[in-house]
Amino acid sequence: MHSNQLNLPKNVEFCKICVISNQRPNSTIEFKNKNTDKETIIFDNDSICSACKYNIDQKEKKINWDDREKDFERLLDKFRKNDGSYDVIVPGSGGKDSAYASHLLKYKYGMNPLTVTWAPHEYTDIGWKNFNNWIKIGGFDNILFNPNGRLHRKLTNLAFKNILHPFQPFIIGQRIIGPLMALKYDVKLVMYGENQAEYGNRIEENKNPKMSEDFFSVDDPKNILLAGKKIKEIINDYNFKFEDFAPYIPPSMEDLQSKKVEVHYMGFYKKWDPQECFYYAVENTGFQPNSERTEGSYSKYSSIDDKIDPFHYYTTLIKFGIGRATYDASQEIRNDKITREEGVILVNKYDTEFPSKYFEDFLKYTEMSKDEFWESIDKNRSEHLWEKAQNEWKLKHQVKNI
Repeated sequence: MHSNQLNLPKNVEFCKICVISNQRPNSTIEFKNKNTDKETIIFDNDSICSACKYNIDQKEKKINWDDREKDFERLLDKFRKNDGSYDVIVPGSGGKDSAYASHLLKYKYGMNPLTVTWAPHEYTDIGWKNFNNWIKIGGFDNILFNPNGRLHRKLTNLAFKNILHPFQPFIIGQRIIGPLMALKYDVKLVMYGENQAEYGNRIEENKNPKMSEDFFSVDDPKNILLAGKKIKEIINDYNFKFEDFAPYIPPSMEDLQSKKVEVHYMGFYKKWDPQECFYYAVENTGFQPNSERTEGSYSKYSSIDDKIDPFHYYTTLIKFGIGRATYDASQEIRNDKITREEGVILVNKYDTEFPSKYFEDFLKYTEMSKDEFWESIDKNRSEHLWEKAQNEWKLKHQVKNI
């Protein structure tokens, strides 16, 4: 892949506080994703990334969390129902973040949540166990939605081959299932966990408690892109029907506004800390970490429910030079769980590790050969990030201690 296809910064720079690089892409409106011209995290003149800047200037100093708590209680009171019906939709998998959010809403704030789950591509054993513990031990009503398996597999295959983004079909489903279910069950409030702006999107996004409607609504389904293709193309090429795509089509802005549905981030009102969410989920919903660390990182508890998930992080490594350990270490540095020096060691040790455990599962699920896999990987390597030495690909730039 040519460096300018994604329009990434040509000069690679690492944050002085965490270990993220200036190649990190911001969140994308996935059903418009053409895999070109990526907007990336902003660094200031002191080489500090926007995520760390927000953490230092706002999250730790300027935000009055007591006031945010009062705002949260007022928000819930506005939507609370007293007739036994659901008054908030909580999308999630039963991982640490959705377990934390749903349990707080129900048992601390007295809301009546309906949890909704867009199923992983292929559950891991620990993922399936944690999902069931969330419902049975945590005590929640839940709708587990499985999209058309033949279509979902084909979309995952195409997303990998066309835009090197195998997790895109899941991300689309995960973002829109909350608002879709809110419309279906006449619930006005949808609550997601943390805002991705905490990890590097535009800082101004953190000033808004609501998720931008651009991420989960659309005016004209004909313009939707899935795996870099329009729905009509996929229908013609692979013998699907338009109605097969219904779960992937976001609700219209008009429907959401007429039903007065609001989609909020709990992380706007609560000082979000993923590791603290983990401890809370272990104690209250039976969440269990993996018995071994996740390939590509040192963590045992983050994003462990889907066998396809490791290849999402591997593809971000290929395109942006940023692997799973970098994401994990950066947020743990910001939350004072590890030092930057420790983060540098962990990133350099684990970031480029190949996720071999579920490789055969990935190939089987996507109906792809090993040669097809590596062909897509190698043609999407950003040239300004990778070099081949002695028949082995290596990153040109690695994070270092300052």
